[in-house]
Amino acid sequence: MIQQKFAFLEFARPLFSERVALAWADPRAAMPRLIGDEVLSVEQVSPARAREFGAGRKAARDAMELLGHPPRPVLQAEDRAPIWPAGLIGSITHSARDCLAVVSDDPDIRSLGLDIEPLNPVEPALWPEICTTAEMNWLATLGPSQRGHFAKLVFSAKEAVYKAQYPLSRTMLEFHAITLQIDLNEGTFQADLNTDVPGFVTGAAFSGRFAFLSGSLLTGVELR
Repeated sequence: MIQQKFAFLEFARPLFSERVALAWADPRAAMPRLIGDEVLSVEQVSPARAREFGAGRKAARDAMELLGHPPRPVLQAEDRAPIWPAGLIGSITHSARDCLAVVSDDPDIRSLGLDIEPLNPVEPALWPEICTTAEMNWLATLGPSQRGHFAKLVFSAKEAVYKAQYPLSRTMLEFHAITLQIDLNEGTFQADLNTDVPGFVTGAAFSGRFAFLSGSLLTGVELR
């Protein structure tokens, strides 16, 4: 587990700027201690979901401490979005074996979005649900054995964009509301909005980064 932790901290660190702290926790471990009303979010959930929630909060508090802040509760809104303490912003993501959180107190950063996905290919039948026409055309330029894996990159990048914009717009976005341009050599992507949402107009661009590690895909967006 220690090796897994430090691998993520090393490889995921470049996804964000210096004033964004990143921390990892294991959702398979014993339930971490919750703070205050955080316990209300796990009263009627399965043990696995409770451990996942607890790992997310542990990672968030570890990230707070990296920034020099005391650990504070991160409550859950009715829509299940994290409620960050005053002066902090962040994002939490889970997979079956990993939980990561990013937190920042930089007033120039408006929002953060982080997503982790297992690096298994997306079935071709699902590509049109996830991808715009431009993205489908991009997938067609790749080798047949690559397309499903990079469809997963499209999926994850859009999840990170969604998580970054949601605290500001409070708007649910469809996959086709975003069109990506992906630079595989640089490990970056640009996401362009195809619709107006509160706080953002059609054509608004979100910049992000991605990394592959140990069968996992990480995507991150930092809005300024």
